[in-house]
Order: sequence, then structure tokens, then C-alpha cells
Amino acid sequence: MSVNIEIKARSRDFQGQMALAADLADTGPHLIHQRDTFFHVSRGRLKLRDFGNGKGELIQYDRPDQGGPKKSTYSLVAVAEPDSMRGVLADSLGIRGEVVKRRTLFLAGSTRIHFDEVEGLGDFIELEVVMAPDQPPQEGHDTARQLMSDLAIQSEDLIDGAYIDLLESRL
Repeated sequence: MSVNIEIKARSRDFQGQMALAADLADTGPHLIHQRDTFFHVSRGRLKLRDFGNGKGELIQYDRPDQGGPKKSTYSLVAVAEPDSMRGVLADSLGIRGEVVKRRTLFLAGSTRIHFDEVEGLGDFIELEVVMAPDQPPQEGHDTARQLMSDLAIQSEDLIDGAYIDLLESRL
């Protein structure tokens, strides 16, 4: 399993914060359209990410639902036929819901900085500090906190769960 230290937050100033990220980033911006289909599972979350170009990823992940920097363990498998995979998983597990977003990605060191425009929810920032196998978790937490400061993300902007949880809470 791979490990990230993550935060997810509502954006206070989407364009302004994106400009700050552009100044910090080594690469980007990269625009990515994503449709994430979540399936019912007994532990963690399972989603099929469809990029709309015939390619996708199946992602299983587990992380606590808390606002601050948190450890996320995940497994990811490339999927060549996302529509067929969605059908198989829907038949066997049932669909929990879908999240459609337009993501702008910046890379700053080992951190993926996402600016997400999520249909039905609004604008968000997500930080994923990609951890090396032998790297102490505290380093990832420190990196996330520093980037939160650099990007003007305040503690009250942080959200606990996933976009699917926010969408479900609106029902």
C-alpha cells in the first residue's frame, strides 16, 4: 500500500490560491476531468476514476475522517475499460454515488496540489503529500501544514471526509 498525508479544504479565494500554488509549484497547471464512482464497501472507500478518454483507475483507500493533515493508505490499479469495470462493480457491490470534478493539478516537490471544482459542491483545495516508504509521517504532516500556510488555508476551511460524504449529507 502507498501512503499520503492529506488535507481537503474549502477554497476561500480559488483563483488567488491557485496563483499562490503556481508560484510554489515545480510543474503545472494540468487540467484533468474526473468522474469518480464510489461503491459500497465494508471498510474504507472504493472508487473508479474515469478520465473520459477510455482510461481510468480503481482506487481503494482508507483514511480517518478528520479535518487536519491525516494519513491515507491506498492502492491504485490502472483500468483500460472503465465503463465495463463500472458495470461489474455496480452489479457486485452497488453504487454509492458519483463525484464529477474538474481538477487543476500542480506538483510541488512530493506534493500534489489539487484545485477541484466539484459539481454540486463548489471549489476545494486538496493536498496529497506523497510519502516515501521509509519517510517519517511527521515530515508529511509538517509539509502539509507549511503548504496550508503558504496557500492561505485556514483550519476552519478543512473538511473531514470525502466529496462523496458531502454530497450525501446534502440529500
